[in-house]
Amino acid sequence: MSKSQSKYMELVSWIKEQIASKTFLPGQKMHSENELKDMFHVSRQTVRHAISVLESEGILIRIQGSGTYINDKRQANLENRTRISVVTTYVDGYIFPKTIQGIENVLFENGYSVQIAFTNNQGSREKTILEDILSRDEVAGVIMETTKSGIPNSNLYLYKELQKRGIPVVFINSYYPLLSIPHVSLNDRMAGEKVTEHLIEMGHKKIGGIFKLDDGQGHMRYAGYTEAMQNAGMIVEDAHVIWIDTEDIKNLNKRKAAILERLEGCSAVFCYNDQVAFELLEMLKKEGIAIPEDMSVVSIDDSDLAVLGDIALTCISHPMDKLGEKAANNLLRMIDNPSYDGNYEFDAKLTLRNSVKKLN
Repeated sequence: MSKSQSKYMELVSWIKEQIASKTFLPGQKMHSENELKDMFHVSRQTVRHAISVLESEGILIRIQGSGTYINDKRQANLENRTRISVVTTYVDGYIFPKTIQGIENVLFENGYSVQIAFTNNQGSREKTILEDILSRDEVAGVIMETTKSGIPNSNLYLYKELQKRGIPVVFINSYYPLLSIPHVSLNDRMAGEKVTEHLIEMGHKKIGGIFKLDDGQGHMRYAGYTEAMQNAGMIVEDAHVIWIDTEDIKNLNKRKAAILERLEGCSAVFCYNDQVAFELLEMLKKEGIAIPEDMSVVSIDDSDLAVLGDIALTCISHPMDKLGEKAANNLLRMIDNPSYDGNYEFDAKLTLRNSVKKLN
C-alpha cells in the first residue's frame, strides 16, 4: 500500500470507528474538508478521496450547499417517495398556470404526484407551508417560488432544515442570496439590459423605469437597466426611477401622481412586467399621453397582456412552461444525485412590436 493510499484509508477507518463508537451519530454533520485536512495533516485531495469512498459505501452523504453528513438512511427513504411539493406565490396571473403545467407534465411522466400550495407572496404563509412540509416529512423534493426575495427573509432556517434532512429544493423565478439552493429562472439582469439597449438604439436618452422593490427579479432587472445606460455613457437619474412593492402592483393607480411626476421629461419607460405596463398604458391614455408617439414603453414577460390593449408591447419573453419543465427535470436529477448543480437561467429574448418610437 502506497503512502497516499494509507493516508486516505487511515481517514476512512477513523471515521468508521467514530460511527461505530457513536461519537458520530446518524444525521450528524461531518467535519469540513479543511478541518479533516488539518486534523490528519493530509492534502485536500486525500480527504476528498476518503469521503468519496465512504459516500460510495453509503456511510456518508453530501448535500449541495450544506455539507457532508453521516447517512441516517433518509436518502433511501427519499428515493422511495413519489410526492413533490410545488409552492408558488399565486395561483392566478399569466405566468403561474403555465409554469405549474410544465412542472406537472414532467413529474407525472416520471411517476410523481404533485402537492401544490400558494404563499400569496406573504412570509407568514411561506412559513406555514414550510413547517407543514417538514412536519409531514413525506415529500421527495420541493419546487419553491421565493417570497419577496428582494428583502430579508425570516424563514431561511426552515430551508436549512430541509437541506439538513437531505430534501432537495429548487427555487424558481428568483432565489435567496443567503442560501446555497439552486434556482431556475429567466436571466433577469440580461432581460433588463436588453430592453434598455433597444430603447437606446432607438434614440432614447431619457429613460424612466418602474421596478419591483420586494422581489429579487426587480433588483436584477434594475441592475441590467443601469448597466445598459452606463455602457452607453448615459446617466441613470434616480428621479426617473419608481420603486413599487407587492401591494402597489395590485392597484398602481394609487401611485398615479408620483409615477407621472417621475416620468416627466422621459421619452421612454421600462416596466417591471406586463401587468405594470398594462396599468401604465391605461394611466397614460387617460392623461392624453400617446403610445409610442409621446412615450415608448417596454416590458418583460410577453404574456397575453402584452397584446391585449390598443398597443402591442415590445418585451422580453418569459419562458413560463419551459421554466417549469426545467425546474422539474433539475429537481429529479438532484433526487438521483444530491451533488447535481440544479442552477439554470434562460437567456432573454426580445420580441419587437409597436410600443417603441424611433427618435431622430
